[in-house]
Amino acid sequence: MFKTMIAVVFGAILGAGGLSLAGHDERDEDDNATVRVIAERDILEKLDGEAAKVSMIEVTHAPGAAGKPHRHSGPIFGYILEGEYELGLDDKPAKTLKVGETFYEPKGALHRVGRNPDPKKPTRVLAVLLHSRDGAPPTVLEPSAK
Repeated sequence: MFKTMIAVVFGAILGAGGLSLAGHDERDEDDNATVRVIAERDILEKLDGEAAKVSMIEVTHAPGAAGKPHRHSGPIFGYILEGEYELGLDDKPAKTLKVGETFYEPKGALHRVGRNPDPKKPTRVLAVLLHSRDGAPPTVLEPSAK
């Protein structure tokens, strides 16, 4: 059921008109990842009473690389495209996700573990993030990680 919902969300985003396609890679030195914005679109729904947008992002972690602890200003739905991804949110135990598995990250959750546990192969994650158009930045590093 959850995989079907993710497929519907992805299909709606990709099929909708007016997408802004960035298609460029950007190295995020603060989070040890390559981030590629695939699509962004303003949406009609509001997030906490504010105008919102959805961003579809591909995040690539090199073999053995780990991101720094951070939070997101909106919920994320993620899908593992390649490799394995170790994910730890808030105080819950970290778990390792494999290709084809999905995850949900609530708004404001502490993303304390986000790493590629494989020392030889990259990890690629497709993330769909709902966030404010003009408010808080979509990703904020934890003060201890700066």
